[in-house]
Formats: sequence, C-alpha cells, structure tokens
Amino acid sequence: MSTLATEDTARDDAAPGARPFWLYWAATATSNLGSAVTVVAMPLVAVTVLDAGPVQTGVLAAASYAAWIVLGLPAGAIVHRLPLRAVQVACDVVRAVVLLSVPVAAWTGHLTLWHLVVVALLLNAAEVLFFTANTTFLPAVVPRDQLTSRNSLISGTHAVSQLGGPSLGGVLVQAAGAAGALLADAVSYVASAVLLSRLPERRQPAGDGPASMRAQIAAGLRFVMRHPVMAPATWWAVVTNAVCGAQLALFTVYLVRELDTPPVMVGILLAVEGAGALAAAAITPWLVRRFGSARIILYDGVAGFLAALLIPAGTGHLGWACFALGNLLFAATVVPGSVVTRTYRQVASPPEMLSRVMATVRFVSWGAIPLGGLAAGAVAEAAGTRTVLLASAFVLLLAPAIVWFSPVRHLRDLEDLPTRAVVEARPDR
Repeated sequence: MSTLATEDTARDDAAPGARPFWLYWAATATSNLGSAVTVVAMPLVAVTVLDAGPVQTGVLAAASYAAWIVLGLPAGAIVHRLPLRAVQVACDVVRAVVLLSVPVAAWTGHLTLWHLVVVALLLNAAEVLFFTANTTFLPAVVPRDQLTSRNSLISGTHAVSQLGGPSLGGVLVQAAGAAGALLADAVSYVASAVLLSRLPERRQPAGDGPASMRAQIAAGLRFVMRHPVMAPATWWAVVTNAVCGAQLALFTVYLVRELDTPPVMVGILLAVEGAGALAAAAITPWLVRRFGSARIILYDGVAGFLAALLIPAGTGHLGWACFALGNLLFAATVVPGSVVTRTYRQVASPPEMLSRVMATVRFVSWGAIPLGGLAAGAVAEAAGTRTVLLASAFVLLLAPAIVWFSPVRHLRDLEDLPTRAVVEARPDR
C-alpha cells in the first residue's frame, strides 16, 4: 500500500472506538478470500467436471448475480426492519451450508450443472442481504470523515483477496479437485460469522417515512433515480458491470478453450486483477484529493476501454501476457469509481434511507451483471469468446458519455452538488 494511504489509515487507527471496525474488516477479509477461491473453483467445476461450454458458463455466471434482480429492491426494506449484525451472521451461515453441498454431491456422483446453478442462486440471494446490511452497518462504526479511507482500505483488502484467492483456488483445484476447493470458501464464511458475532448490534433509524414495504422500496428507488449525482453514477455502474458480467461468463472458457491454459495458470491470470485493484485502492484517497471524485468517474470509463481492448489480444503465451496486463489495468480503472460513489451514497443519503439506497443502486447496477453474462454467453456460442470480449470493450465508452451529459460534468467533487439539488431529490417532495 502506498505511503499516502498508509498515513490516512494510521491516523484513523488512532481514533477511539476503532476496534469494531477492525472486527468488521477481519470478517469481510476472511469472507472475501474464500469467495475469491470460488470465483475460480465454481466455473472450473462446470468446465472440467461437467464439460460445460459458453452457454452453460453464461447461465452459471448469470445465476451468480441473478438475485440482485429479484431481491435487490426488497433487500433494502427487509434489512431496514432487521438488526444489521444478525442479518450478516445468518447470511454467512447459509452460504457455508450451501457451498458444502457441492463437494458432497461431487464425491457421491450426483453433481449436475443444475445443482451448481441452484447453489449459485442461493449464494447470491444470501449475498444480496449480506451486502445491504454490511454496507449499511459501516457508517455506524466509522466516523463520516474516515469513510473514504476506510472504504479504500476495504477495497484494497478485497483486491488482496482477488490477488491471492484465485491463485490459491487454482492450486486447490489442482490438488483437491474443483469441488473440493469450495470447502475453503465454506470455512471462510463460518469464520466471518464468528467474527461478526462479536460486534455490537446496530439498527437503522426508523424515520418518518412510509411504513409498508412497497412504499419504502418505491421511496428508495425514487430518491436514487431523481438524484442528480446518484442517478448518473448508477448508470455509469450499470455499463461497467454489464461488461464485467460478460468477462465473468467468458474468462474461464476463453483461457481454457482458446489459450489452452491449465487450472493453476487460470488462477494466476485471474488473480492479477487483484494487483490492479489493490494498487488503485491504495492511491484512491490521493486521487480524490488531487483530481476530485467527480472527475474520477468521468475518466474511468475511457481508461477501462483501453485496458479491455488488451484482454483478448494475442495467442499462446503472448495471449496470457495480454490477458494478464489487460485484466490488471481494467481492474485498476474500476476501483476508484466504485470507492468514491459508494462513499458518496453513505454520506449523502438520509440515515433512515441508507439501506434502501444501497440496495437500489446494487439492484440496478448489479442486475446488469447476469444480463451481460447471459448475452455474452449466447453470442459467444456463435461468434467466439475472443470476438465478444473485444466487442464488450467498446460498450464501456457509454459510461463516460453518461457522466458527461449529467451535472457531474461540472463538479470537481461529488459532494460539491448544491444542497438545493439534493433536497429536490428527496422522495417526500
């Protein structure tokens, strides 16, 4: 991590009451490492054990994010009514149990592609509720002026997981088989649940808003879509995530079928994404101070387009090098925008609406991931994985175009938006 990011974190660590954050951080880091193993192991189970092709891996990738379409909006209202810590612990336990079913089915000879799809759906359903409670919980244990540095640290930790997890996943798949490697993720969720259970319980303020779940969901959706900053930032994320969904669906098939890559090398090539994300997370606080958070999301998409073009270039060992470099650079362009927009939502949302805002944005933006995965898998069956990965790079140019034609274009920082514009976005107006 860079000196600048380290200094920010060191100052925050000296603040009173830092212990709850570090328990929160440790739980998140443990869970993320196991999940990063699954990113490699799950599609490898499909490709190597069940002989799945692009359409099947596209369906599996879509199932891994489909719950955001079904539960994304209700999640905010559901979490609003429940204790935040208890929701996170329960979701971790559910994910551990569900994952254990894969190696058990594989070892007894009953594993099928549909079993994997159901597991992916259940894992994602638990992830939807966990994420909503988890991101709503953070402002309750971190002072407002520390949120950017803490969010950067969390993103950096996630990047370390992406760096080490896929590599570890590749090794585990080589040693214990793809299904056996999923045991590591199950154990990580149990550890995360134990750590989270040591945190104090938190609930959201009740507020004076509508009582029915339908009205609460509508209020959150209205607030986000009428907001002059959150709305374009959300559509920026939709474009980026649609491309990420295409990559998620095709990367493993592309590496194994097009570049003849062994499992260990698949893990390494996917892991370099973590190196790019880690470097970007470390310098994000400096980037915000130097250039401004609004300018970050304005230019991220252009840099991401150039990086994505490199991913499907080359063949053989040159193809591995192009994939690694492009994957690294693309991840580095996504993280700063993700950090600054998440932080903005946490500080700009009314406290009683935070869970609904976080869930609404995830519903809209992450709903693009399964759609991107399904579309990419279907087209790749006829046009080839390399062609689809190349075409998806050009889709990224829509992201800076959306921001350019919005009020964000005229801001240096997202927080510079006039107060009147924020008030007019409130759903009670």
